[in-house]
Amino acid sequence: MMKRLFIVLALGILLTSSTHVAHASEPAPKTATVFFNEACEDCGELVKETYPLFFEEYGYALERHDYINERSNRTLLGEYNKTWGVPFELQSHIETFIDNRLLIGGHVPEDIIRYLLEHPDAYGKLLVYQDNMHGEETDYRVWDFAGEVRTYPIGEPITTYLQEDRVPSQMPARNRDFWSLWGIVTSSAFLDGLNPCAFAVLLFFIGFLFTLKKTRAKIWQMGLVYIGAIYLAYLLIGLGIAQAIVISGAPHLMAKIGAYLVIGLGVIQLLGIVFPAFPIRLRIPLDTKATLEKWMYKATLPASFIGGFLVGLCTFPCSGGIYVAIIGMLAAQSTATQGAFWMLWYNLIFVSPLFILLLLSSNHKATEKLQNLEQAETTRIKLLIGAFMIALGAVILIFFT
Repeated sequence: MMKRLFIVLALGILLTSSTHVAHASEPAPKTATVFFNEACEDCGELVKETYPLFFEEYGYALERHDYINERSNRTLLGEYNKTWGVPFELQSHIETFIDNRLLIGGHVPEDIIRYLLEHPDAYGKLLVYQDNMHGEETDYRVWDFAGEVRTYPIGEPITTYLQEDRVPSQMPARNRDFWSLWGIVTSSAFLDGLNPCAFAVLLFFIGFLFTLKKTRAKIWQMGLVYIGAIYLAYLLIGLGIAQAIVISGAPHLMAKIGAYLVIGLGVIQLLGIVFPAFPIRLRIPLDTKATLEKWMYKATLPASFIGGFLVGLCTFPCSGGIYVAIIGMLAAQSTATQGAFWMLWYNLIFVSPLFILLLLSSNHKATEKLQNLEQAETTRIKLLIGAFMIALGAVILIFFT
């Protein structure tokens, strides 16, 4: 009896061990993880129709993540890019992560992807990037996460890159890229904030409060509420535009449109200065001034908020060209989290001139002097903003699209 029991136990151990060995010998499943915007027709066709059969041919299971309709996927995409170390200028509107070694950004030619899947020993870790969806594809970029980013004509085989003697150089300087983006966003926001429309309304409001014998503390309260309302209105406008750009599925095209728009508005601004009779003006609509004055005359905190919010909405036609151009650039160059950060920062800098103006308005005489200065320098400020709008559009077209 004991002998039989021993034999049964021995067989059980043998079978269990062999099962574990069999499972251990099975290769780990290969997965291609793609992040895309389902609202983008070309992306949806690629991910839902082309990619499943394509990757199945090479033994890959395809994981699809729509980062527009599922907010959690935006966070997941950000984590992937952070883990892989992908700088924002190489982050595409559609990204496919393969085997922890290969990242396909955008609409890369199929023959390039095939070669890389069939010759995994030819490279270490690689990113291939071609983000253009509209118009003719002209080139693609390759980066090995260590050297310089190289650009090739769209018809050039990937073997050209793989066979080159690549001397490791500095990694794309993400800190430098961050500060270059910080510079253009901050300078644009500050100049956008030198808004004669909002300046004039704030100075009028402060001067009116002084005539009502309001205390300095009360003026500060109402001024801060007014500025905060402008911040909120402008931020909401920006978020709405950004969402529309993302849903369109063509952020780079929208960035170009925004750049051309800001150049056109800059030209209109300059024409209005050179030719005073020029029919198009970038200013608060005349029919809204009475409404603004009505709320300002109430001189209460809720009225200050409503007045500031209306100013934020109504000054958008006056200075919104810079804002639209920056939003288009951010939509094309950053993730949702990065874009939200830059939007918050942009609007904080945008209202900073108003904070400075509020700080300088220490008494009624100082406010009168600032009003006179604002009226005297309006033309120069408009000239500066118009020239900057044209330069900003050119910079975005050359370096960020």
